[in-house]
Amino acid sequence: MSVYLTLKLFHIIFAAVTFLGFAARGYWMIVASDLLDHRVTRIAPHIIDTLFLASGIGMLLAISLNPLAQPWLLAKFGGLILYVLLGTVAIKRGSNRNIRIGAFIAALATFAYIVGVGLTRSTLSWTAYLRG
Repeated sequence: MSVYLTLKLFHIIFAAVTFLGFAARGYWMIVASDLLDHRVTRIAPHIIDTLFLASGIGMLLAISLNPLAQPWLLAKFGGLILYVLLGTVAIKRGSNRNIRIGAFIAALATFAYIVGVGLTRSTLSWTAYLRG
């Protein structure tokens, strides 16, 4: 298997793991679970997200792709920044529960947009399938 395909496999795995971890932490935030304050819950996302980002950068390097020349990659990076900001509000920085829940839902929608952009290689994300 090529280096690119290996990195892509890891990127997909880390995407799934980071999504599941964020969804669990969001649920724990909603139900006010003590699990949200557990040491592993606070540390693991940083490790997983670093590996997720590193695998993405590795894929770009493996195929010598300039992300600044690809609108869909710029959309993914922009979406990633928004996702991180919304996730921070959702998990710890929101001033009240309703704001945190709203940010959590918006972060999940942003994650879905990012996945759609990655699969379609279009800034239109999932709606690109409607255009054929």
